[in-house]
Amino acid sequence: MASTASIISNPSPLSSSRPLKHLRNLHSQLLFVSRHRRPSLSVRSMASSVSLPVNADYLETEFGGHGVGFEGVGDSCVVKMRLRNGSAATLMLPSGLITSYKPYMWHGATFEVLHTAVTEGENGEAVVQGGVSMDFKIGGDECSIPWIPSSWSLQGVRGSPEKSIQVELVSVSPEKNMAEIKCLVTLDKDCLGSELTVANQKSSALEFSGSFISHLKVSTPDAAYAVGLQGSNYHSKQPVSSQFSIIPPDFTKRRRGSSSTSWTENMLRELMPSWGSTEEVDDEDFETEELEGEEPEDYAPMTEKMSRVYTNAPREFTIIDRGRRNSVVIRRSGFDEFYVLSPGSEHDWYGKYAYLCIGPSAKLTPVRLEAGDVWRGAQYLHNPNL
Repeated sequence: MASTASIISNPSPLSSSRPLKHLRNLHSQLLFVSRHRRPSLSVRSMASSVSLPVNADYLETEFGGHGVGFEGVGDSCVVKMRLRNGSAATLMLPSGLITSYKPYMWHGATFEVLHTAVTEGENGEAVVQGGVSMDFKIGGDECSIPWIPSSWSLQGVRGSPEKSIQVELVSVSPEKNMAEIKCLVTLDKDCLGSELTVANQKSSALEFSGSFISHLKVSTPDAAYAVGLQGSNYHSKQPVSSQFSIIPPDFTKRRRGSSSTSWTENMLRELMPSWGSTEEVDDEDFETEELEGEEPEDYAPMTEKMSRVYTNAPREFTIIDRGRRNSVVIRRSGFDEFYVLSPGSEHDWYGKYAYLCIGPSAKLTPVRLEAGDVWRGAQYLHNPNL
């Protein structure tokens, strides 16, 4: 088993000529960004709490083979998983962002389920957003410093391409001696699972809150429906503005005199509620009147702009997209809520905002871990189209 120190302390540089083969959808976009004036390519996560160069060659030698491969992209590394039936997934280190899930379909080919976007950052770097990420915070009676899960180290790889492949990650960004946090990403023939384990290492209680955020690709929200949420209560909330979230610029509340609120500003307000206090105005298109309600439809349209947290919801429900003739079943374990966001249907078909955000959540009611407690929660994206 390779140690974290040995992986981090031997970074290998990446020249601009290294091929980018890890994602068909991201490939051309990354190449476009890499050709813009600067000779080197640096892939980053916005406002990443820890920047750790990853030695992709070392990981390939230590863990490669049997359906898993590693490829360096700047200071990041792409982990590629592929099963014999053709189902594939990719994730990036150290960010832990899952950028692609292509399950094998009934028609004999694979089909991209996740939605990602690659844009150029201020310094010419490629900024990757979307996919499957985690937006969680952890604090306690004696510590209110949030944990932002954007830096992960590879702990191990197991399984086989015939059945399933598992990649185990451990977080390297929590406050020291606060908690041990691991994530197990599993690619099965008909499912992609993300299983989170949080172990409280403090002598006092901790509280854990947040959500998985899965950007599911759709032709347009106008053609998408959520099936199975009828009767569930919901609370209208501001969208999760994490470092990987894709949110239309006119979606969230705005401070008067400012066109947007940055992720950093939102974080500072969480830490210090009085910081930057200023009057806010609502986006008139966002749900403001009906803050709570009950889902009336079993075949709920995603046409309108919405951001909700559903409670007393079933353990799974289905997103159907008529435009792409595809469906995805979202299952949760350990969580009591579901986060659902639709950017609305006024955007271009198959464009940057042609997606739905779904994820198991602990936003309204945080999970409390007493000293020594271990908590487990998971999200599963199931392919019912075999």
